[in-house]
Formats: sequence, structure tokens, C-alpha cells
Amino acid sequence: MAGRLYMDATITLNRSLSPRGFKVLFGLVVAANVLFAIFLFVLGAWPAPMFLGLDVLAVWLAFRASFRAAERAERVQVSAEEVRVMHEDGARRRIVWRSPTAFTRVDFQKYSEHDTRVRLLLSGRAFTLAKSLGPHERGKFANALQDAIREARAERY
Repeated sequence: MAGRLYMDATITLNRSLSPRGFKVLFGLVVAANVLFAIFLFVLGAWPAPMFLGLDVLAVWLAFRASFRAAERAERVQVSAEEVRVMHEDGARRRIVWRSPTAFTRVDFQKYSEHDTRVRLLLSGRAFTLAKSLGPHERGKFANALQDAIREARAERY
């Protein structure tokens, strides 16, 4: 985008488990499964440890998918010329919304205390954004986005 950016916000999912926490948790899962596998093997249930190994593999795959999802982000940029929304997956970016700043409106709807929606509107088209934010944060984001669009329009006209 050329010119000054009035907003350059990146919205990501909040992850409560750090990489160090994952190592500790996964170590505990492996240790518990190994101890239980040894116990079952001593009792004569020799096929059971194989299934416990599959259990560890399934937990690892689930966390791998979760950490990959944590790399996703939504980036909102506002300049005097346009409003742009991009989805980012690691190094890959794709533009999902582009509209002229002069004609773009922000719509914030509050259906209930826990159900809100932020949308960009342009000539009958609508795009919902900031889905990963909580209801309160969506309201703050909608206000900040509206302010950025207002400032960008003031520069242009």
C-alpha cells in the first residue's frame, strides 16, 4: 500500500499453551503412557502398548494442528486510498477484501452480550472480520477501525 497507513492491525488467535508448556505436557503424556504400557505388558496384555503408542501419536498430531492454526492471522490495513484485509498463513498472504476508503463503512452489530459482529460494507457487499476477538474486543476494534477510516478520508478530501 502506498502512502501513510492509518491502521495496520494484525489479529491472531490467543494461545494459552507456550512451546515450553507443550514440551512439559507432552512429556507427561509420554511418561504416563510408557508407565501404563509397562504395567500392561507385565500383566501379559502385550498388544495394549501399541495402542498407547497410537494415543501418543494422536495427541502429537492434534497439538501440531493447533500450533499450525496459531500461525494464521488476519491483517487489516487502512490508507487514504483503500481498506485492505489479508489472511496470512505463515509466509503466505492472500487479500480477501479490498475497497476504496471513501466508500467503505464499518458496521458493528451487537446481538447479545456474547454475540457481536464487525463488518466492512461497500455497495451491497459485506465482509465479516475480527472473528477471533471476543465481543468486547470486537467493539473496541470496530471503533478504532471507524476512526482510522475517518482520518484517512480527512487526508484525502
